[in-house]
Amino acid sequence: MNLSYNRWKGLFIFGLGLFLGTAFCMKWMETDLQANGEKFTIMGLELFYTKEKLTSILSGLDARVQTILRYHLYFDFAFMAGVYPGITSLCMVAREKLVSPLFKRILYVAAWLQLVAWAGDIIENYYLLSWIQEPVIGNEFGWYHLIVGTKWVIALAGVLLPIPFLLRSKKNKILF
Repeated sequence: MNLSYNRWKGLFIFGLGLFLGTAFCMKWMETDLQANGEKFTIMGLELFYTKEKLTSILSGLDARVQTILRYHLYFDFAFMAGVYPGITSLCMVAREKLVSPLFKRILYVAAWLQLVAWAGDIIENYYLLSWIQEPVIGNEFGWYHLIVGTKWVIALAGVLLPIPFLLRSKKNKILF
């Protein structure tokens, strides 16, 4: 257990560092995101804006903001390389503290599902990068939102599920 635990813990620390560094860069870039005289957010592009609003934003980008938004999305690829392995390792570290086969399996599945979330994030960025180039959004908008929503549910579950187990001391194996 100790060797596996230490490897997963090391991956978590690496992922956390990459996550924090890229998140800082992306947050810094986000201050310059404006279209049609109004600020917009990446979270809005991902989850909250309607198809019409997203089209309006992407159509109203000047060359400078287009470049910043592309850089943001490219940094997001590095962010993904930190966040999803980090979430996976969080699940696996918590799994090492358990005895219950059921909870071990749940955390194992949550860890592997991060690959699905990562793939969804890559697809999301592909859509956004292609829409920046040609801001015509067709029927794929519903599919886009399904992918983004699924990604968020899987990632948040992967973060929230292991927390109760991680809060327990390392000495006390959790039996349930």
